[in-house]
Amino acid sequence: MPEQPTPKPAAAGAPAREFADRHIGPDPAAIAEMLKTVGYDSTSALMAAAVPESILTAPGAPAPLDLPAPASETEALAELRALADRNTVRTSMIGLGYYDTVTPPVILRNIMENPAWYTAYTPYQPEISQGRLEALLNFQTMVSDLTGLAVSGASLLDEATAAAEAMTLARRATKAKTATFVVDADVFPQTLDVLRTRAEPLGIEIVVADLAEGLPEGEAFGVLVQYPGASGAVRDPKPVIDAAHEAGALAVVAADILALTVLRSPGELGADIAVGSTQRFGVPMGFGGPHAGYMSVREGLQRQMPGRLVGVSVDNAGRPAYRLALQTREQHIRREKATSNICTAQVLLAVMASMYAVYHGPYGLREIAERVHGHTARLAEGLRTRGFQVLHDSFFDTLRVRVPAGAEAKVEAAAARGVNLLRVDADTVGISCDEATTAAHVAAVLAAFSGKDAAEQPPAQGLAALPEGLRRGVDYLEHEVFNSHRSETSLLRYMRRLSDKDLALDRSMIPLGSCTMKLNATAEMESVTWPEFSRLHPLAPLEQAAGSVALIRDLEKWLAEVTGYDAVSLQPNAGSQGELAGLLAIRGYHRSRGEAGRDVCLIPSSAHGTNAASAVMAGMRVAVVACDDGGNVDLDDLRAKLAKHEGSVAAIMVTYPSTHGVYEETITEVCRLVHEAGGQVYVDGANFNALLGWAKPGKFGADVSHLNLHKTFCIPHGGGGPGVGPVAVRSHLAGFLPNHPGQPDAGPHTGVGPVSAAPFGSAGILQISWAYIRMMGGDGLRAATEAAVLSANYVAKRLEPYYPVLYTGSGGLVAHECIIDVRGLAKRTGITNEDIAKRLIDYGFHAPTMSFPVAGTLMVEPTESEDLAELDRFIDAMIAIRGEIDRVAEGGYDAEDNPLKNAPHTAEALTADDWKHAYPRSEGAYPVARLRQEKYWSPVGRIDQAYGDRNLVCSCPPPEAFEE
Repeated sequence: MPEQPTPKPAAAGAPAREFADRHIGPDPAAIAEMLKTVGYDSTSALMAAAVPESILTAPGAPAPLDLPAPASETEALAELRALADRNTVRTSMIGLGYYDTVTPPVILRNIMENPAWYTAYTPYQPEISQGRLEALLNFQTMVSDLTGLAVSGASLLDEATAAAEAMTLARRATKAKTATFVVDADVFPQTLDVLRTRAEPLGIEIVVADLAEGLPEGEAFGVLVQYPGASGAVRDPKPVIDAAHEAGALAVVAADILALTVLRSPGELGADIAVGSTQRFGVPMGFGGPHAGYMSVREGLQRQMPGRLVGVSVDNAGRPAYRLALQTREQHIRREKATSNICTAQVLLAVMASMYAVYHGPYGLREIAERVHGHTARLAEGLRTRGFQVLHDSFFDTLRVRVPAGAEAKVEAAAARGVNLLRVDADTVGISCDEATTAAHVAAVLAAFSGKDAAEQPPAQGLAALPEGLRRGVDYLEHEVFNSHRSETSLLRYMRRLSDKDLALDRSMIPLGSCTMKLNATAEMESVTWPEFSRLHPLAPLEQAAGSVALIRDLEKWLAEVTGYDAVSLQPNAGSQGELAGLLAIRGYHRSRGEAGRDVCLIPSSAHGTNAASAVMAGMRVAVVACDDGGNVDLDDLRAKLAKHEGSVAAIMVTYPSTHGVYEETITEVCRLVHEAGGQVYVDGANFNALLGWAKPGKFGADVSHLNLHKTFCIPHGGGGPGVGPVAVRSHLAGFLPNHPGQPDAGPHTGVGPVSAAPFGSAGILQISWAYIRMMGGDGLRAATEAAVLSANYVAKRLEPYYPVLYTGSGGLVAHECIIDVRGLAKRTGITNEDIAKRLIDYGFHAPTMSFPVAGTLMVEPTESEDLAELDRFIDAMIAIRGEIDRVAEGGYDAEDNPLKNAPHTAEALTADDWKHAYPRSEGAYPVARLRQEKYWSPVGRIDQAYGDRNLVCSCPPPEAFEE
């Protein structure tokens, strides 16, 4: 057993909290020093001064949380092990878009389990994100090559929501008057149901048709075909695609990524858009997620795409550099005009899938596909010789077998042999092979059907069950990166080189406001890769997932307790989907009361940009409510908007504490006014880290919230995903939470339908938040909130003499984040918030959030996990940068040629023979002495964003591009 570190002493009179004392960075002595700086005797006194008494869970102080007493790391892991042991992992041959796969150990250990990858944030500062951006560009190239379409995005949330995004993209791009979207009857059932959930509020009519019989009569703006179909049938989609184009519609193909290594690409067949999942490229099923969905489009549609797109630009030395392209599409910026409400991507899983392709290369992927097909062909042959009818002659990896009135018995017989099959209906069984299928599995299935043991047979050779005209040669993944790393040594070093280029939480503090980049403890992460959790199919019988279901129910109960709500759904697999689910619940509630005319969503001007986009997706009209000079909701303007939209108000969406980092004193009055007008109150839970243990939205007037488990509850950002965005509601909205056709227990039968492909969303990472709550306990969670608020106020107080703090609340205090106003400095000196952000890279820091929610500012959130030494290191860097700004103002530095304008400084630039700058190299490289011992070097200089948008390149450039 490893040696246990000595716990820090607890505060006087407080119980020892072994894990909490490690999660919370400042120790008691540091907390005392920080309290002295901000002028309070205790963290409780600070919170009582900052938080309005009207929202406290009890008069004058917070009420205790009804949670289990905190467990140690050892105890929590033992409990997780007991839950894992309650799961039964059988060989999964269910299919329907989820397949067992073999994660190469070098990828499992060095990507999925590596904090250099999983603690990274969204690459908004591209200079310090070159490693993950290159991996994402590999992902885009992989998807574009296999789908045969010009441009691929950097991943979406899952296949079903990607299909829904394709539907709305088609509607925007065609600008057709018709509202009809035609969907293949052979589509995955969860895709169809997510499409219906998303279509209904937008007034889109879903028409389901057997596209094997051709396109139905009538106009449509888009057509979606599954390739291969959910039944396994492989049909040529080209006639349907051609018919769609003749009718003026866009053609969407939902394509299996592995099948595309042996089937002609959607692009070659004329498709406009391709969507799907990359789960089977080395990403465990995880009881439903997280997985990287994909979307690729033909030339001309790239500016309509939702989500993120990685492109190639140049840095200030003219060398190629990666960055997010077309960032004006970001949903925080476009608000109600957004193309989608998605502002994240499944980055970590996209990186894994891209590395899987790098690991295997084009011929290795082809070999896997041929082996999968061979097992399926051998299985079909064996079933036919035993007298069973296989419904399709052309297939890739999935069969439908007719067993009149005997499907249930065959499924049970297979289960008795350790194999899960799909009961399609009373007469039909579905069987899917995958990378993990063996000859023994095929024999077990044949034995289940015939009742007699079957001899193991090797997979059939060739691609005989694929139509001749649809077979594909190896015309993909020709770029060097997919053909260079055949040895593990080579791949290991490649992944290490990429991670070394990045600045993640394992290197330094990431002080991003509104993003809560806190510790993702190893004990929280450890169980994610346990096979009892990771190898569960999301549609496996629930009795086989008893441990996972128990964990889910625990987490639902605990989240309801800490938020003050009555019911929780964990299905939304991102905060954006939680927002949508909450608004759909509000919409369903109003309609159930005969008030369908309530369609106005009030949104303060300070709100997260996704709020407005989500409201539009929920079929609502957005009305903006002004904020006053203190950053609070303007009550007079709210009253005016309520009067203007009398009888039509559906909801207000407020972020609390506000995006300005302030506990608004009037939040209960806002709730009262909206309720009196007949509306519901949605509190965006993005900033719940400043409330947890002290206030509960469900008790101070809110009706619904989403939470970001990747913020408050420690699921890592993974480079910009994965995430979980549960939605919590009061009892009157509980019947309108998401549900799922594949698992009746996943939600109420009266629910609004699924918002994610899997019944419980990204269930494969819920152990992280379960472990966090279990190890912290109620007192630990409250202490974390207090430390987060103290840290933010400490940073604000120490920086205030150098940079004005833009918004404060009661007593001049902030909540968990503060906005540093540099607009006056910029006006006087020409040094902008971007210059400060890039100069911070030279000091070894990720920049705070730039220009959100106020242009020209920096929003800082230190979180509770950073110790005093790291907080001071950041503060000292900001003070030193202010000194550099003063030198510019005083003429000591040239206004254009100075360390701030030229930041970040690369090692290559600093060691060049030709140094043209007036300041010495040492001031560029080592602005503080400590950096001489530990220095992060930016791999590229400042990137030219405009150049990249003018010259859009979104796939891997040739190696020659990086030569002089």
